[in-house]
Amino acid sequence: MADPAQSKRASSSLLRRSFKKILPTAVRGEGVYLWDSEGKRYLDFSGSAAVNFVGHGVREITAAMTEQAGGLEFVHSSQFTSGVAEEYARELIEFAGAAFRGGAVFFTSGGSEAVETALKLARQYQVEVGQTKRFRVLSRKQSYHGATLGAVAVSGNRRRREIYLPMLRDDTDAHKINTPYCYRCVYGCRNCAAAYAEELERAIHDVEGEAAAFIFEPVSGATLGAAVPPSGYLQRVAEICRREGVLLIADEVMTGMGRTGKNFAVEHWDVAPDIIVAAKGLSSGYAPLGAVIVGEKIVDAIARGSGSLLHGFTYNAHPIAMAAGRAVLSLIKERQLVSAADSAVKASAAGRLRDGLEQLRNHEFVGDVRGIGLLWGVEFVRDKTSKQPFAPELNLAGNVGEAAMRRGLLVYPMQGCVDGIAGDHLVIAPPAMITSEQIAWACQEFRAAIEEAHSSLAAQTQPQGPSTRAKALGRDDSI
Repeated sequence: MADPAQSKRASSSLLRRSFKKILPTAVRGEGVYLWDSEGKRYLDFSGSAAVNFVGHGVREITAAMTEQAGGLEFVHSSQFTSGVAEEYARELIEFAGAAFRGGAVFFTSGGSEAVETALKLARQYQVEVGQTKRFRVLSRKQSYHGATLGAVAVSGNRRRREIYLPMLRDDTDAHKINTPYCYRCVYGCRNCAAAYAEELERAIHDVEGEAAAFIFEPVSGATLGAAVPPSGYLQRVAEICRREGVLLIADEVMTGMGRTGKNFAVEHWDVAPDIIVAAKGLSSGYAPLGAVIVGEKIVDAIARGSGSLLHGFTYNAHPIAMAAGRAVLSLIKERQLVSAADSAVKASAAGRLRDGLEQLRNHEFVGDVRGIGLLWGVEFVRDKTSKQPFAPELNLAGNVGEAAMRRGLLVYPMQGCVDGIAGDHLVIAPPAMITSEQIAWACQEFRAAIEEAHSSLAAQTQPQGPSTRAKALGRDDSI
């Protein structure tokens, strides 16, 4: 019998992210829903990949993009600026708060480009202020900062790094520190905020004056599934970086633009980083867009020093993407979507989502439900007492995700939260305008998908060889 995936591959000229799946063709989006070419409707319970925050099919956004395209579709940033870019940068600086007044924004085409920009900016800043020895960007294990080589170098996602390690500096892993992960805390949750922060201080001293910056996700993204740091951790980290002359880079690609119930997630801990990296919710998926928001001291160092940013992309500050970003930001403010994403408010969309997901804790496979705002992770374990994960080849998260999709529910499955390979979890990150009824339906179908994967696992794990079992469960390493 012909392999359906191979037949689909033969009919497509796209180099797909996976040749192991047959994907439906999306044709339309509206609100929290997407439709495929067969007419099936899906509730986007993960905002695709924690991207869509304002909802699909918002006509005000597409109208703004169309109007911009009709007047000015593109200029190169080495030759012109544009009114839409200038206005959007000003509005974004205001949105970022008082700590960034007098700062500036560099726009990119996405999160990975934005991280690359932040890394290079950190190095140039240190050179501009006479700290030429500083070049290292310290980072954390079990983190993810993007797909470009610079971003891969500072990431700690084992599965997405392994084959590229020969292309990176030999010591890129030598000084990575632990990420706070309360469910599996390496310090047993005993004074762990201080202990995790002290790891950074030791790493800075170990590199003997070569540390230029420290990059971190305020709330872990897909790699750990919305792990929230313990109180006091980020404040201590910020103090250490200031004292040691190390720039603090907040990777808010997933957590920024209201997703956690604050404009940017660092605000939960009253931390003002030197650089904020944003993407995803910046345009809510309506255009490829990322941004690097920098404070005044970095802008002044370059302006008064060499006078030139040694960096650039052809499509940075693309006018149509700028129009999309401005329209999204306007909607976020007008419709008070940041408040809707505040899970501390019981009646908000985020509060209802929190309550709905918390009810999953009584399932025998659910080890942890964690998160904040409209960014949540659900981790699966074989045994709740020992927190033993499922064998990676069983791909439990992927099977739950597929069962949910068959029910018309989109979630974001991942593996590797325990050690980079083992550990199954899903990310839940719906648009902010999701209703109580939609949340209730989604949580009900999510539980049913877990039950289906549970039943399938029980059936497939009857005595048989491990390779047969893995094949039967449809392992997919591309998640």
